[in-house]
Amino acid sequence: MNSISTTLLKGCLAATLLLAVSCTRHEVEVKPVEIKPIHITIDVNVKVDRALDDFFSDLDDLQAE
Repeated sequence: MNSISTTLLKGCLAATLLLAVSCTRHEVEVKPVEIKPIHITIDVNVKVDRALDDFFSDLDDLQAE
């Protein structure tokens, strides 16, 4: 009987120590995120120029004859 109460007391002490150690406090500082606009330039002149050359190639061939 005495050993059971001693074991139970040791278990309670161990549980109390584990609970006390596991309680921690942390602070995380979150800085605001800065969102900046970006500028993207896509050059499509080559594709348009080729498309126009293909489209008017028939007219150019007629003028050449």
